[in-house]
Amino acid sequence: MLRLSEIKLPLDHTEAEIESAILDMLHLRAEELVGYSIFKRSYDARNRGEKITAVYILDVEIKQEKRVLQRFKKDPRVKETPDMSYRPVAHAPQGFTERPIVIGTGPCGMFTGLMLARMGFRPILLERGKQVRDRTADTFGFWKKRADFNPESNAQFGEGGAGTFSDGKLYSQVRDPQHYGRKVLTELVNAGASPEILYVNRPHIGTFKLVGIVEKMRATIESLGGEICFQSRVEEVLIENRQVQGVRLESGEILESRYVVLAIGHSARDTFQMLFDQGVYIEPKPFSIGFRVEHPQPVIDRARYGQYAGDRRLGAADYKLVHHAKNGRSVYSFCMCPGGLVVAATSEPGHVVTNGMSQYSRNERNANSGIVVGISPDDYPGSPLGGIALQRQLEKRAFELGGRTYEAPGQLVGDFIADRPSREFGSVLPSYAPGVRLGDLGSSLPEYAIAAIREALPAFEKQIAGFAMPDAVLTGVETRTSSPIRIKRGEDGQSVNTQGLFPAGEGAGYAGGILSAGIDGIKTAEAVALRMLAT
Repeated sequence: MLRLSEIKLPLDHTEAEIESAILDMLHLRAEELVGYSIFKRSYDARNRGEKITAVYILDVEIKQEKRVLQRFKKDPRVKETPDMSYRPVAHAPQGFTERPIVIGTGPCGMFTGLMLARMGFRPILLERGKQVRDRTADTFGFWKKRADFNPESNAQFGEGGAGTFSDGKLYSQVRDPQHYGRKVLTELVNAGASPEILYVNRPHIGTFKLVGIVEKMRATIESLGGEICFQSRVEEVLIENRQVQGVRLESGEILESRYVVLAIGHSARDTFQMLFDQGVYIEPKPFSIGFRVEHPQPVIDRARYGQYAGDRRLGAADYKLVHHAKNGRSVYSFCMCPGGLVVAATSEPGHVVTNGMSQYSRNERNANSGIVVGISPDDYPGSPLGGIALQRQLEKRAFELGGRTYEAPGQLVGDFIADRPSREFGSVLPSYAPGVRLGDLGSSLPEYAIAAIREALPAFEKQIAGFAMPDAVLTGVETRTSSPIRIKRGEDGQSVNTQGLFPAGEGAGYAGGILSAGIDGIKTAEAVALRMLAT
């Protein structure tokens, strides 16, 4: 098959026009086209006030393919379709008894476990939290003030990981020459996700749909001989002579294995401390801090789509913004959630953390995103765990500013820019539950971050009309943009100083989001399988 790119059509095009565009590009007659499928569809809204076009990448089957490919060998828009099929790197021999352990059942842990199970290694997955449906009840109960905060079952901890209570975004900027991302998407479709995630430009699943998908992935792992243990927090990774020997659970039970995957997510602070105390090599890494900002979704739609705002084919508009402040800091939008909600994402008592999520429909009244400032280990010198200490400091301050009730501190954009406290909401009502307490966010972040965000908001107005609208709402704080540490690994996937320990995913500093975490899970499963067969 041939892969054709840069096929541009009007927003209201028909299927016949797609076929016509293929024939025109390749100079073919209708009878020479056997068929086609959509590999990618996006929309070009750069001329939003005048015209929006659909842009396709298509996989096309034609007669006399080699002749046509030779004719277009210098045209970058016409290439041979690459082979994106997945082939396991190994399979457990019959009678193979040793079992790997995977700590964590977020996207990385799930995909590590799934691929190890498909290769016949019968992994044991350990999850400190609850099954996804029980976890959802706990999390929503806390948000709606019907239940106390549960430090082991919340927006960070439990089956599905932090990605369950997010937009379910499935796009990433990681290099993926082996097409592992396609394997991730295919497995999600097999588990119940809409097939459109295979071809839409910025696919997402939505929180409620993710719950069922996670359950089906769990069932698949179990059907292949894997085992998943919930409410099984790992108290210690057992290490002798820098070689992993197994794990000890909170219950006191010891599970022996020479192959342990750390897919613990970016908020497993107690586990980070335990590993550091045991001498596992950990280094600090950059991350970002800031706020969530909310605007009416129609404001973003009009700014991005002009006269096409509200068109159901386009859906709720998103954005991506960056500003380089005068003090040397970069401010950028993070985890933009069209038609979504700002949610409580703490994992520790007495802390307030925000995040964003959307349902599949993306039809809530507000758009939200993180507006965050990049920081580096130079901002928290000392221990490799200094970034965690900074996160905790800011989250405790947010808890205090919110009144110590898990309400979040907030401020209107106009007041924040003018450096005055906010007293009452305007036209934008915040979506954060358990609630927002207005005041002054000036003391919630380091001075350099406050100054950079104050400068960035008017600059973003030049790109998105209405972005600095006085009534828009800032909610604090956003601190879990990525892991503040990296558990460094070698080319073989193992910790650089602890054999048999495989750091993986976002918590270990090797992913950022569902798709990249899933990709890293596949890579880690392969590394574990090859190591198990080699020793």
